[in-house]
Amino acid sequence: MHGKIENITYGVITVSDSRFNGLISGKEIKDESGNFLRSQLNAKYYSVIPDNKDILKGLLDHLIEFTDVDCIVITGGTGLSPRDNTPDILEKIFQKKLPGFEVIFHNLSYEKVGYKTILSRATAGIYGNKIIYALPGSLNACKTAVEIIKKETGHILKHILEGRDDK
Repeated sequence: MHGKIENITYGVITVSDSRFNGLISGKEIKDESGNFLRSQLNAKYYSVIPDNKDILKGLLDHLIEFTDVDCIVITGGTGLSPRDNTPDILEKIFQKKLPGFEVIFHNLSYEKVGYKTILSRATAGIYGNKIIYALPGSLNACKTAVEIIKKETGHILKHILEGRDDK
C-alpha cells in the first residue's frame, strides 16, 4: 500500500507526578517535552497527569472514544522506577504492537546517548484504531522520536483504516 493520511489530529499527554503536583498547586510548571511535542505535532489535545495507571487508562479511553484524535503521544512514565507504569498499561491494551518503532528509536538514541538507551521502555502500538506512542520524559528523547512519528504516523494510519467502513 502506498500513500499516507494527511491532516493528523494529535493528542499529547505528559505523565509526571512532579509536573501534575505543580499544576494542581497553582505553580507554573516547566514541561519542556510536552510543550515541544505539542508544538512539533500541532497537538489539538494536551493533558498533564500523574503516574497513575487508572488515570492514564481513563484518559486514553476518553480521547479514543470521545475526540477526533488520530494519534496520542505520551511523554514520561517509561523509565524503571516503581511509578513508571506507562508501558505496562499499554502492553495490556495494545491490539497490535509496533516493535519497529522501538528498534528505530533505540538505534537513534544509542547514537546520541550510548548505552543509556537501555533505560528506556519507549513503545508504540494500536489501540481503538488509533496510534499511541510512549516516549521517555527527556526532551532529547522526544526530539529523537518526533521525527519518526512525523514521518510514519500517516502511513501507519492508512494501514489501520484500510478496509474500514466507518473511516
